[in-house]
Amino acid sequence: MRSRPLTGSAEAILARKHWVFDLDGTLTQPVHDFSVIRQVLGIPQGVDILGYLASLPDAEAQPLHDKLNAIETELLARIEPAPGTVQLIEALRRGGSQIGILTRNTRDVATRTLECLGVGGYFPEESILGRGDAPPKPDPEGLFRLSVRWKTVPAEMVMVGDYIFDLQTGRNAGTATIHVDRTGRFLWPELTDIGVSTLEELLQMLPT
Repeated sequence: MRSRPLTGSAEAILARKHWVFDLDGTLTQPVHDFSVIRQVLGIPQGVDILGYLASLPDAEAQPLHDKLNAIETELLARIEPAPGTVQLIEALRRGGSQIGILTRNTRDVATRTLECLGVGGYFPEESILGRGDAPPKPDPEGLFRLSVRWKTVPAEMVMVGDYIFDLQTGRNAGTATIHVDRTGRFLWPELTDIGVSTLEELLQMLPT
């Protein structure tokens, strides 16, 4: 059973056929401790990691990028799917939806993460965008590029994520947003079209 009644606008969003997912904390169980990562990289707490690295001269930034890549690679050993991940992705593909990934990870780490989750075969390589393929979220360019590849428009797409950057990206592109918030607090209602606590809940809401 659905956990809540759907509005007409929510039903229309859920019927769309072009879905883009954040990766860490959305399709995966959360494993990244960004406070620790900032500490290891020597980045002030509360500062956006990728934004900080982009502000540095290349000679200073590259060693930190290498260290960040190593941290993310090490975390692959701890990756587990969020409840409902496999079932949701399978349901969307059975329904004919195109699906993609827009992540602030590298594409290599993203691809390996999807394999660890057991859903790698559902995502075409060209629909997996990492931080080297498009400006990092909340820049909407990644969504624009996927819309071109899919021969659609952002207004017919859905962006699913667990953090404000994901929701801002969707808003910036004119794409519908779904906030996955395990706490149930939904801190950014102005950026959120649909809020769910789990991917299992989202799966139950899909049209049948």
